[in-house]
Amino acid sequence: MSLRQTHELHQRRFGRNLGVALTLAAFIVIIFGLTVVKVTRGDFEPPQASTGGQG
Repeated sequence: MSLRQTHELHQRRFGRNLGVALTLAAFIVIIFGLTVVKVTRGDFEPPQASTGGQG
């Protein structure tokens, strides 16, 4: 149990860290969402191998 108040510097640092964490989480959600959409649309399929040979 802490009886001392946190220093003002720690409060500012916590606010900055929280902002960075939320920005990073939003970026991850956007990338994950784009990946899900790309996979479900079928844009992620590998090219089909052609069966007709030249030689």
